[in-house]
Amino acid sequence: MSSFKALLIEERNGKTTSGLTQVDESLLDIGDVTIRVAYSSVNYKDALAATGAGRIIRRYPCIGGIDLAGTVIASQDNRFKIGDPVIATSFDIGVAHHGGYAEIARVPGDWVVPLPAGLSLFEAMALGTAGFTAALGIVRMEENGLKPGKGPVIVTGATGGVGSLAIDMLANLGYSVTALTGKEGEADYLRRLGATEIMLRSNLDLAKIKSLDRARWAGAVDNLGGDVLAWIASTMQQGGTIASIGLAASMTFNTTVAPFILRGVSLLGIDSGYIGEPYRSGVWRRLASDLKPRHLAEMTRRVAFDDLPALFPEFIAGRAKGRVVVEISGE
Repeated sequence: MSSFKALLIEERNGKTTSGLTQVDESLLDIGDVTIRVAYSSVNYKDALAATGAGRIIRRYPCIGGIDLAGTVIASQDNRFKIGDPVIATSFDIGVAHHGGYAEIARVPGDWVVPLPAGLSLFEAMALGTAGFTAALGIVRMEENGLKPGKGPVIVTGATGGVGSLAIDMLANLGYSVTALTGKEGEADYLRRLGATEIMLRSNLDLAKIKSLDRARWAGAVDNLGGDVLAWIASTMQQGGTIASIGLAASMTFNTTVAPFILRGVSLLGIDSGYIGEPYRSGVWRRLASDLKPRHLAEMTRRVAFDDLPALFPEFIAGRAKGRVVVEISGE
């Protein structure tokens, strides 16, 4: 095809705009692998980029979508051949390199991962960057000594994509999971995913965070940052480990060194954007096996490509739950 449908993000008179349009294939970025996109997904980062609510886009114009899964239709990389099902997420996709909200994508081979046995293209995007990030956080905590027998794990931002997937994965591995949420009405949903305890963020007194509080958690997956992360640090068990994944509440982190030097707490930064091989493929293989969420279908909804632009305000307003897969061309 000489042209294809895409969600193009542009800057006009200093304002970010986006919409579905026809794009000529000759405008695709340089890359070794050309993919017919079957599915993409919607992440908070995608909404920030498409609406201009966050300074995410690093070049204009740019096709949005930080995730994509599809089939190779041309390749100059010996690792991939025509017909291969593949995944491409993270790196500069959708922010400085044309992304997954398009019927055709072209990316560097080093950004592409073979679809592992045990996952469909749809499931790969039901996971997407959110699932990869949650799994990477769990893998990093395991490497730091976290085991189910050491105690409970708290997950913040529990109804979001990363939070929902992390709860499901951890519960399936045998962990006792506490879900911290601001949405009281979603308690049943979180229990169905495997949470054994629900905590409401409104019940935390974040104005009075102690340097060391009662030790509760062996592990933590934090999507919020800010005072919630400071409170988590103060309540970690001896030798506990925190996976710092997001900053939905705040980029600021005000705490003391007490949890780290008196309880040996580890704070692990989870950079899912640029971690390379063979680590990246290894995490995806685990997502197709022991880390594959049991309730992936329940927490995922499928939307048509044409309906994509209307979804972004939902994410910006914090009303989104679970995962959203965008059907670009299907399988």
